[in-house]
Order: sequence, then C-alpha cells, then structure tokens
Amino acid sequence: MAEIWTLAALWLGLALAATLVSIWLRVATALSEIVIGTIAQLLIGALVGTAALGADQVWVKFLSGAGAIVLTFLAGAELDPAVFRRKWKEASAIGLISFFAPFLGCAAAARWLLGWSVEASWLAGIAMSTTSVAVVYAVMLEFGFNVTDYGKTVLAACFVTDLGTVVALGLVFAPFTLKTLLFIGVMAAACLILPWLTPRFFRRYGGRPSELEAKFLLLVLFGLGALAAWADSEAVLPAYLMGMILAGTVGKDHALIRRLRTLCFGLLTPFYFIRAGSFVSVPALIAAPAAFLLMLTVKVVTKIIGVYPVTRAFRAPAKEGMYTTLLMSTGLTFGTISALFGLSHGIVDQEQYSALVAAVVASAVVPTLIANAWFMPRHLLPADKRAEAVPAATGGA
Repeated sequence: MAEIWTLAALWLGLALAATLVSIWLRVATALSEIVIGTIAQLLIGALVGTAALGADQVWVKFLSGAGAIVLTFLAGAELDPAVFRRKWKEASAIGLISFFAPFLGCAAAARWLLGWSVEASWLAGIAMSTTSVAVVYAVMLEFGFNVTDYGKTVLAACFVTDLGTVVALGLVFAPFTLKTLLFIGVMAAACLILPWLTPRFFRRYGGRPSELEAKFLLLVLFGLGALAAWADSEAVLPAYLMGMILAGTVGKDHALIRRLRTLCFGLLTPFYFIRAGSFVSVPALIAAPAAFLLMLTVKVVTKIIGVYPVTRAFRAPAKEGMYTTLLMSTGLTFGTISALFGLSHGIVDQEQYSALVAAVVASAVVPTLIANAWFMPRHLLPADKRAEAVPAATGGA
C-alpha cells in the first residue's frame, strides 16, 4: 500500500500544480492537466523510468475511466431538452459536418500522403473525427457557457459528432453480434425506465446525508459502462445518453450537480486528463513529427472548412462561429479510445498509434487556446462571468 499512497500523492500533486498553472495563465484546468501529464511523463521517465508515473496501474485506469464517465454524464445532464428541441437542426448540422469532414479528410491524408494501409487510414479518420465532450464541457463550465443556450447547443453538437464516431468504429471494425443487440436493447429500456423511475426514487429516499442520489447514478453509469465494454462499445457513450435523458431531473438539481462536480473535478478528472497527456511521447514526436503534424493540421483545417460555414448559415456572427468551430476541433476521449482500439486489434502499429494519440491530445490543447485567446464570444456569457473572461482570453495567448 505504501507504493499506492505514494503514487496517489504524486498524481494529486500534479493535479494541484496543474490547477495553479491554470489560475496563473488563465486557461482551462483540463488543458493544463494534459500539458502537466506530458511534462511529468517526460521528466519522470528520463529520471526514473517511463513506468514510474504508473499510468498503466489498474487503479489509475479505473479512476481515469470513472472520471471520463462522470464528466461525460455531467456534460449530458447540462443539455436542456427545450433548447435542444429549438436548436436541433443547428446542433445536428454542426455535429454531422464536424464528424464527416475530418473523417474523410484525415483518412485520405493517411492513405495518400502517409502511405498507411486502408484499414489504418480509416482508423485514423475515425480517431481524428471526434470532438471532446470532456474538454468542451470543462471549458464551458470554466467560463460559464454551460448555462447559456449557446453552450447547450454546442454540447448537443458534440454529442452528434461523437455518436458518428462510435457508429463508424462499430460499422467499420467492430463485429455486430448478439452482444450488440442486447446492449442496444438494454439501453433502449434504460432510456424509457430511468426518466420515470429516477425522480420518484429520489423523492422517496433522497435528501439524506448518505448521498443516495450519487450512489444510484454511479450504479447506473458503471453498470451500463460494464455492459458497453462487454458488447465491444465504450462506457462513455451510455454515460452521455443517460445524462441527456436525465437532464430534466438530475440537471435541475443544482445541489446534486455541485456534489458530483466536486467528486469529478476534485478527484477523478485529474487522473483522466493527466493520464491522457502522459501518452504523448515527446522524443518520438521529435524524431518523426510528420504524421503527427499532418493529422493535427488536416483535422483542424477540415473542421474549419466544414463547421464554420454551417455556423454562418445559421446566422452566427463571425467571432462566435469561429469559437464554435475551434471548440468542435478538439479531441480527446473517443480519439484516444479509437487509437487504442486500433493498436490492440493490430490495425495500426506503435508508431502510427503514437502519432494519432499525440495529434488527438494536441487537438485538445491548441484549438482551445486559440479560441479562448482571440475568439471568445464574451457577450454570450452570464453577466457575472464577463469580467473574469477578459483576462482569461488575453492570458490564453
């Protein structure tokens, strides 16, 4: 246990350092945690060994995965059904083009410019097509966009994009089996039962110091996550769906949301974001930067070519449209999941995997920094957040 407690103290020390950096530089905490993870792996690996950070320890993987699940659930719970009904055309259009443009563009670049195999090229397109709900939600929450119609529309668009990624990964690579049918059936039943059961259960037994509500939600999320993994899907997908269908119940319980955020941002998500950053091998990128730079560039360029005109078609001002476009250019959760799927199934090799993961992680940092520095639509922020956003946007440069 001494080794575990020491490693836990190290990770939480890195999380605290990342939080201080985010305060000093006025950037989102998620981004500083990713960068701190990359730097920590580089320095600790050089001094002690690459395994010293313990990113592959089972308990670190669990806390990281739990962070992704709870954060994705909270992002879904922020969606306002009324806003989505009003803005579904805009969210769907942005989300679909945000998936298809980089999916086709990056697959073509990997095949014809890098000379990757057909399967590896399709995998690259899938990995680079994603938009990170985790990063976008963290940024929205940091600056206060999560309570605005604008923020809720962007989060809905993120869901559409990542749904396209999951479907593509399943159709192209994962076999459609009886497990898949059972997973879909259970998800459909959960979507029908939980919106009816949850508010009644909470009214009858909730409101106690034992935090029954949090235990119930974690049981649902972990249970459906286990079923998703068993069916060769991903645990974060049912988490986002559950967040969406319970947005009218859980999302309106502000005290419960605050408690879940404390658990999520105080303990779980630092493990997720720092671990994601630790996957980036700086020496490997320096030795062979072409694939990494090409994938990152093609992803961002195709997102801009695809998403920005759609935002303008829905009458978004130029600055607001570019901010949306850059946020939709981020990637992390599903991108790293897709890349790891390709590596574990022999679709890509270690070098290709490193390039994809590095490009995915860089896409979580670079577009967000640019967006917050030069394109933040501060007029859409709640009044109490506008003064805070001014130095945040300037300092992000």
